[in-house]
Amino acid sequence: MHAYRTHTCAELTKQNVGDTVRLSGWVHRIRDHGGILFIDLRDHYGVTQVLCDPDSPAFAEVEKVRSEWCIRIDGTVKARDESLVNPKLPTGEIEVFVREIEVLGQSAELPLMVFGDQEYPEETRLRYRYLDLRREAMQKNMTLRSDVVSSMRKRMWDLNFREYQTPIITASSPEGARDFLVPSRLHPGKFYALPQAPQQFKQLIMMSGYDKYFQIAPCFRDEDPRADRSPTDFYQLDLEMSFVEQQDVFDTISPVIAGVFEEFGEGAKVDDPASWPQIPYKEAALKYGTDKPDLRNPIEMQDVSEHFRGSGFAIFAKLLEQEGTEIRAIPAPTGGSRKFCDRMNAFAQKEGLPGMGYIFWRDQGEGLEAAGPLAKNIGPERTEAIREQLGLGVGDAAFFLGGKPASFQRVAGKARDVIGEELGLTDKNRFAFAWIVDFPIYEKDEETGKIDFEHNPFSMPQGGMAALEGDPLAVKGFQYDLACNGYELVSGAIRNHKPELMLKAFEIAGYGEDEVKKRFQGLYNAFQYGAPPHGGCAAGIDRIVMLLAGTSNIREVIMFPMNQRAEDLMMAAPSDATSDQLMELSLRVIPQE
Repeated sequence: MHAYRTHTCAELTKQNVGDTVRLSGWVHRIRDHGGILFIDLRDHYGVTQVLCDPDSPAFAEVEKVRSEWCIRIDGTVKARDESLVNPKLPTGEIEVFVREIEVLGQSAELPLMVFGDQEYPEETRLRYRYLDLRREAMQKNMTLRSDVVSSMRKRMWDLNFREYQTPIITASSPEGARDFLVPSRLHPGKFYALPQAPQQFKQLIMMSGYDKYFQIAPCFRDEDPRADRSPTDFYQLDLEMSFVEQQDVFDTISPVIAGVFEEFGEGAKVDDPASWPQIPYKEAALKYGTDKPDLRNPIEMQDVSEHFRGSGFAIFAKLLEQEGTEIRAIPAPTGGSRKFCDRMNAFAQKEGLPGMGYIFWRDQGEGLEAAGPLAKNIGPERTEAIREQLGLGVGDAAFFLGGKPASFQRVAGKARDVIGEELGLTDKNRFAFAWIVDFPIYEKDEETGKIDFEHNPFSMPQGGMAALEGDPLAVKGFQYDLACNGYELVSGAIRNHKPELMLKAFEIAGYGEDEVKKRFQGLYNAFQYGAPPHGGCAAGIDRIVMLLAGTSNIREVIMFPMNQRAEDLMMAAPSDATSDQLMELSLRVIPQE
C-alpha cells in the first residue's frame, strides 16, 4: 500500500464498498454525533466523509484531531444509508470507517477558518495566504487560472505559433509605467530593469526571421494599485507576427479569446468574433466615456450642446461660450422618476462634480410632460428636441454633464455604468467584446505644453512620415485594445519598423537621435537590416481569469498577490537590505525625511 494514499478524497464510490483504503488530507470539519465522530477529510480533489466510533482502535487518537490537521487514515469503505446520501458530493454515497490514523502535521489555532464562507479582512487573508488558498473558492479560482493558461497555450500551438522565452533582466524602456530597477554588482552605478513587457524582444524575434511568436510572459511594472490591476507583476499571453496588418492580428487573437470564454464562461453568451465592433477611440470616449466600454449596457451618450447654446439654463449656456466645451446627455430608459434622478445627482456629487442636470418625461393624463429643473429653464421646444434626438419617451430620463470632456468624461462613463446596472439594462449573462481602434499616439501636458507618447511608443503612425510632419495631436496609430464588460483585456499595435520613422516619432516626444540610438540600440540597429512589417498584442491573463471567475478583485485570481500598498505581508517584502548587500552593490540608502 502507498505510504499516504490509495485514492484521493474525490474518487471513492459505491463500487469501492468493502475495500480497505488509505486517504490523506486535511480535517475540514468535525462533528460529534453522540459518541460517533464524523470528519470531512479534504484534499485538493474533493471531500470524503470518514467516521469513527468507540469500537475502532483509532478512536482515542481521532478524538484528539482538530480543524486543518493533516492526517492519514486507513479504513473500510461503507455505503451510506439512503436517507444520508449527499448528492452534492461525488463521494456522497459512501463513508470510510477509520481503523488507523496517523497525524502528518498538526495545526496551531487558525487565524482564519478554511471551512465555511466567512469574510476576513484582506490583510489577514494575504498574511496567511497558504490558509486562504485552502478555501474552496480559492482552490476553484486557481484551478481555473491554470486551465485557462493551458487552453491558451494549446490554442496558440494549434495556430502554428511557437513559444519562445525572453529575458527577465534587461534595459530600462519608456513603455508607459515605472520600471523596477535592479542594481548591477559587476557594473557599479548601473542598473538593469525588469521588463514591463517583452515588447522589444518580441520585435527582435521578428527581425530574426521567426514568423510567429507567443509566450505566457511575466511583466513587471511599478504601478499604483487598483482592484483590477496588480501593483508589481502580472502575466500576459504575448504574441507577435510578421507580414501582417491590423485585421490579421484581430483575426488571429479573437477566436483564441472567444474560445477561452466559451470554454470557461459557464454558459454565458459570447458573441461571434466576426461581429465584435471596431470602435474608434474618439467615438468610444463620446458614447461611453471610456476606451474600455461595457457593451452589455445598451446606453450610448450623445452630444446635445446645440440644444443648450443660448438657452435659459445659464450654467450650460455660459460653459458653451468657452472653447473646447460641450454638453453630453446620458439617456436613462425607464429611469423617469424624481427619486432615481435625485439618486444619480447625488452620485455625481460623490464623484466630485457639483451635480448632474436631468430631465424626465411623464404622463400626467394630458399627454407627455417634461419635468425637472432643466426642462423649466430651457423650455418645451428645446426639451422636445432633446427627447427626439435621444429617442426617449414616457417613463424615461436623461442626465447631462458639461464642460471640457476631460473634466467630466470619467464620471459620465461611471454614471452610464451605474444607470445601466440600476435600471436592469445591463445583460449579466454575456461577455461583450469590442475592438477600440485609432488611438492617438501623442498627448499634450496641459500644464507644461510638452508632447509625449499617450500609448505604446513603438506603434506605426497611420499615414507614415507625412502624418508625423503635421499636428502631433492629430496623429493616430495602428494601435488597438480589446475591451470586455468594462475591462481592457488585450492591447497591441502594428509596429513602426522603419528607422527614419522611429527617429521622427521619438523626436516629437522630445527624444534626440543619440538618446534613441542609445536607449533602443538593439531594436534600432536591427531595423537597419531588413526589418519585416510586423505587429501583435498581449492579453492580460489575470484580468481574463478575473472576469471568468466572476470577481472584480484581481487578487482573487493571483496565487500570491501583493496588497494595495505593494507589500507581500506573508513574505515581509519589500525588506531592508543588509549593509553588506548594499556595499557589494555600491549603493547607499538615503533615509526619508
